[in-house]
Amino acid sequence: MSAAVAGDPRTFAPPEPAAHRAGHQSTLLDGTLIADHWFEVPLDHAAPAGRTLTVFAREYVAAAHRERREELPWLLFLQGGPGGKGMRPARLGGWMKQAAQDFRILMLDQRGTGLSSPVTRHTLPAEGSADQQAEYLVHFRAPSIVQDAEAIRLALGSGPWTVFGQSFGGFCTLSYLSWRPEGVERALITGGLAPLDGHAEQVYRATYRRMRHRNEEYFCRFPQDRDVLARVYEVARGGGATLPDGSPVTVGRVQALGMFLGGNTRMDQLHYLLQEAFAAPGCPTLSDTFLHGLHQQVSRATNPLYLVMHESIYAQPASAGAVRSDTGATDTGWAAQRLLAGSDDLADFDPARTDVPLLTGEMVFDWYADLDPALRPLGPVTEALARRTTWGPLYDLDALAANTVPTAAAVYTHDVYVDRDLSRQTADRVRCLTVWETEDFHHDGIGDDGPAILDRLLEMTR
Repeated sequence: MSAAVAGDPRTFAPPEPAAHRAGHQSTLLDGTLIADHWFEVPLDHAAPAGRTLTVFAREYVAAAHRERREELPWLLFLQGGPGGKGMRPARLGGWMKQAAQDFRILMLDQRGTGLSSPVTRHTLPAEGSADQQAEYLVHFRAPSIVQDAEAIRLALGSGPWTVFGQSFGGFCTLSYLSWRPEGVERALITGGLAPLDGHAEQVYRATYRRMRHRNEEYFCRFPQDRDVLARVYEVARGGGATLPDGSPVTVGRVQALGMFLGGNTRMDQLHYLLQEAFAAPGCPTLSDTFLHGLHQQVSRATNPLYLVMHESIYAQPASAGAVRSDTGATDTGWAAQRLLAGSDDLADFDPARTDVPLLTGEMVFDWYADLDPALRPLGPVTEALARRTTWGPLYDLDALAANTVPTAAAVYTHDVYVDRDLSRQTADRVRCLTVWETEDFHHDGIGDDGPAILDRLLEMTR
């Protein structure tokens, strides 16, 4: 192995049980028991005696099983992201209600999110300069999240548990199978088979293509919305329109409404928002309804790591050195933006080359931090991470090729966030992984019919 790299899972010490403190217990409206858990874990798992972080997780036990809680096996849920905290339901529904029939659910706030030593514009500057902040955040990628989870499992006294990863949580699950497979009884993945190698550009090249098709589908269904969007772009280009936080409405930020296209029913939500885009018929002023809806999509005040760490979730070094992009770059370097500017076949997404650009999706751009007041203090560290060329591995390809943990993955044919073709390539490289591919759902399938999807994946691993 070459010289040690910060956050390199090959240097991590074997996990020890995390220091554990049981917290508050209460009951949801439907009688579900919830119990808070707090754990102390090393910031750097290669230096377990050093600085620590607090990681929070919440346990859910169905009302019918409260008295036999200790007998139930655990299911660990890994949320999408990066930067996504665990869900906070008021009552169990969907896949959680289904899972609670057989499991105790542990809903993890991954390090840096929610109540787990949160990384925000308020906390991160205390780490020092942008470079010092970047060195801190190197420890917030999937392998460190996995090492936290394994230390938590040991602290809870659990045997190997079921791991369920949605989207980025699926990326983390692949890391789990790479570095700590002994902790996993079965692995379930929805919309989260990450590419195991290659530069981040391959991800965005594929997802731009998927987004183009999804735009076409949307405007075929709601053709009148193309004219509405053109008028919104015209207002954005004219300047003066602002979001509730005082930041400007720009064409690029309006394009980010394409995030709605990542789900079946969310497509309709985009249509409803565009129907109310203007304050009144014939009025050139954007409505408060639209401005608040746009703000909810583009503001990262509640999950800043989504932007700060986003492209780093694809920074998997090649065995012979850093992965080079099509243009020779060895950093992630705003891969989506670089592709957009340098590719003739993406002109229909580029506001500089077309009046009515297509809506984008899960692409991140360097102007995000400049425009979002909640991100502006994090701009320098975001840039430092984008230009970083030295990363530890996310996955152990040999371990995945030899995997013995029963693993099932739902792959969504038209997923605009995690490309189907790249997902199938990954599936072919992971032993004991079975794929169920479906056209019936988009990226948020577990929100549409989570119980059926969960049941199918569980059955595939039995």
